[in-house]
Amino acid sequence: MSSSLDQLENQLETFIENVRQIGILVSDFQPQGQQVLNQKLQNLITNMQDIDKLRNAVQEVHVPLEVFEYIDGGRNPQLYTKDCMEKALTKNEQVNGRIDAYKRFKAMLLVELSHVFPNEMTRYRAVREELS
Repeated sequence: MSSSLDQLENQLETFIENVRQIGILVSDFQPQGQQVLNQKLQNLITNMQDIDKLRNAVQEVHVPLEVFEYIDGGRNPQLYTKDCMEKALTKNEQVNGRIDAYKRFKAMLLVELSHVFPNEMTRYRAVREELS
C-alpha cells in the first residue's frame, strides 16, 4: 500500500511539473516551440494514464473532507491529525471532568441518604456487597 501511495505521489508530482512547464511554454509561445509543446502534451497524457492505472491500488484510502478544507485554506493537511488529536484530548478531559463530578455527586448523595435513611442505606450497602 505504501509503495502504491509513493508511486502515486511521484506520478502526481511529475504531472504537476509538466503542467507548470506547459504553462511557461504557452505564456510565451513561439511557433518553433510547437514540437516541444506537443511532446509536453504527450507526456501529460501519459502521466494521466499512469495516474489512472494507480487509482485501483489506492481505492481503499478514504480522506476526510476536512483535510481538503485544510488544503483549500492554505494549511498543512498534516495538521488535521494533530488537530483531531487535540480535539479528542479536550473532549476526553471534559468527559473525565463530568465523570469526576458524577462520582462526587454520588458520594455526597450517599452520605446525605445515610443521614436521612440510615436503615435503608445499610440494606443497600449489604445488597451491593453481595453483588460484588
